[in-house]
Amino acid sequence: MLLSEREVRCLNDEFRLTIEALAKEYNRQAGELRAAYGKLSELTGTTESRDGMVSVTVGPRGQVQDIKLDPRVYRKLSPSQLASAIMDQIDAATEQVADRTKELMAPFMPEGLPLEEVLGEGASIESFLPQPVKLPPEERGARG
Repeated sequence: MLLSEREVRCLNDEFRLTIEALAKEYNRQAGELRAAYGKLSELTGTTESRDGMVSVTVGPRGQVQDIKLDPRVYRKLSPSQLASAIMDQIDAATEQVADRTKELMAPFMPEGLPLEEVLGEGASIESFLPQPVKLPPEERGARG
């Protein structure tokens, strides 16, 4: 069975419209993912010890950005206790950032697949995304 020229044009138009819709949806999702990744680079976590003596702020990759010590800490804690208190707050603040990262990325992750398995340590989401799909000018037409 041969198709008429009109039927072929109709199928071509349907195919083109489907491809355009898929490209538009891909670009939308990729844009949302890039926006989430931008937020990731700005994440910080700040925690404070229960007694208020030690406060630590870490950045998006767990790097220490600030440590604040109450002046009384030197009279109340030994050097090893102070070191332990600082490390505890670094761990807590880093966990805070990790939890926020998982929250931001959850909408983009396949169900049941941990973020760590997809990205690995130090990976960039940008490296996984191709550039947005650009349709040739003649295909964008008045629908753009």
